[in-house]
Amino acid sequence: MAIEQPVLDDHLHLDPVNGDPHEAVSEFAEAGGTHLLVLNKPSWTLGVEVEEKEDFREGFDLTIAATETANELLPGQAWTVLGVHPGLISRLVDDREFSPEAARDLMKEGLEVAAEYVREGRALALKSGRPHYPVSDDVWDASNAVLRHALSLAGDLDCPVQLHTEDTEDLREVATWADERGMSPEHVVKHYASGPTEGVTASVIARKDELRAAIEGTDPFLMETDFLDDPDRPGAVLGPKTVPRRVRWLREEGYDEAMWSAHVETPARVYGIDM
Repeated sequence: MAIEQPVLDDHLHLDPVNGDPHEAVSEFAEAGGTHLLVLNKPSWTLGVEVEEKEDFREGFDLTIAATETANELLPGQAWTVLGVHPGLISRLVDDREFSPEAARDLMKEGLEVAAEYVREGRALALKSGRPHYPVSDDVWDASNAVLRHALSLAGDLDCPVQLHTEDTEDLREVATWADERGMSPEHVVKHYASGPTEGVTASVIARKDELRAAIEGTDPFLMETDFLDDPDRPGAVLGPKTVPRRVRWLREEGYDEAMWSAHVETPARVYGIDM
């Protein structure tokens, strides 16, 4: 069955160092996918151990190159989302003996570099967040300071932010932080959401149970795979064919209106993109 509408994967990784962006995007497009948001992978997975602000550019440039590959293959368009993975703080503190404060400051600088790419029109949005695993109070506080800095930058740029966070259905506090920084909470996207998320826009992982929870709710949502493009973990987190297949399944279940909202109307409101 052909997909008769745009199909967006809201959070997918392409890895030109270890993976095969051409193959991944081809699989997505052949399954019916049309549009992608391509997120930079954690810097160290691309062979970049950041020491200073300018070190972030290498991973960002690799991601932009992968997005350009996607744009050669898609019937629609791919956009780049750049930022600093919140897990970097643990790598810096636990493995490289940074203090939480020094790690915080370096991660803020990385976000400032990503903001330059957004300002220049080379990226659509920022990404940030906080650890989804237990950390010390000092690391948690430092991580929240990084997250708030991302919201401040996004408010200044008038751009969206995707967030990696703990598993939660309530980010109203983060929505308040966004509002205080001149940013609409609707433009804050909870990556890897398991259903509706209070305060922000949910980007729901494309598993059947989670999608059913999102559809049964009343809030707008997006769909994603969090595909890693890692040859050592093929199909992780979900394979690139998953979102087009889930769209097909949900349309067959009678949810055409919900799929149009998730893949056309909500991306337009959140990202300002014309699908």
